[in-house]
Amino acid sequence: MNVSAASAEMNAFVRVIERGSFAAAALDLGITPSALSKLVTRIEDRLGVSLLTRTTRRLALTAEGEVFVARSRDILAAIEAAEAEVTAASRLPRGHLRISVGTAIAKQILGPALPAFLGRYPDITVELHVSDRQIDLVAEQVDVAIRSGALGDSTLVACKIAEARRIICASPLYLEKYGSPRVPADLLRHNCLTLPGPAWSQWPFHTHEGINRLAVSGTFVSDNADLLLDMAVAGLGIARLADFMVARALRQGTLVALLPDSQMPESFPIHALTVPGRHRAPRIKAFVDFVAAQFDDAP
Repeated sequence: MNVSAASAEMNAFVRVIERGSFAAAALDLGITPSALSKLVTRIEDRLGVSLLTRTTRRLALTAEGEVFVARSRDILAAIEAAEAEVTAASRLPRGHLRISVGTAIAKQILGPALPAFLGRYPDITVELHVSDRQIDLVAEQVDVAIRSGALGDSTLVACKIAEARRIICASPLYLEKYGSPRVPADLLRHNCLTLPGPAWSQWPFHTHEGINRLAVSGTFVSDNADLLLDMAVAGLGIARLADFMVARALRQGTLVALLPDSQMPESFPIHALTVPGRHRAPRIKAFVDFVAAQFDDAP
């Protein structure tokens, strides 16, 4: 079998997995579902293993199928990258892009910028999944995930696209009613808005003795940082949030930064994560570069 035929088979098999059915994948490929099913059967016969478990309800990958689809994606991405390198001057990146991003970055950075990205790359289609949970990029067929915070041990390719820091802030409405804290200890008599868990209610400050963590509390706790931002802007209390989240509100004057000389910002990285071998795919590289530029341009 020549390379062109092999890559066509791999592309067909990957499309079946991504679409979840022979009928949907066949429609994309311009062939009949029966022809596509026979093509997959041919691959299985040649390899001597079953790649799919077929039921009336769904298709499921076997262990061998999971290996084959992962390697196929790597090979197809390498082919795409190689072709792009020699045609870069005459062709824009193209293809379908599956993205996973956390809620805060989706709302504050990516959402407002996506129209410009799609306008710049009209041959790229985007499928955006917004969730703060950790995901398996291979199992969920995600091309790139944008995540903040320290990374654990992983085989994924990580590209650092930004460094964020945390800022303590409150709205002028709140400060006019309750006064502005002058020293960290003043926060103990203020309504502080936090994420759940002791780690998020222990706000660090620089002192003469070193770093001191102050246990703050308030009337509102949420596991959604965007809601904390909304509550702070509405005047409910004082929040400690990432700078990219509060940048617009600070610029517009709906929030004011507090205790800048004593608070410890606790910088943290933001990474773009991709499966090895796919990070060089033109559509993925174009997206990662674009998102990095959005953080660079953030006030």
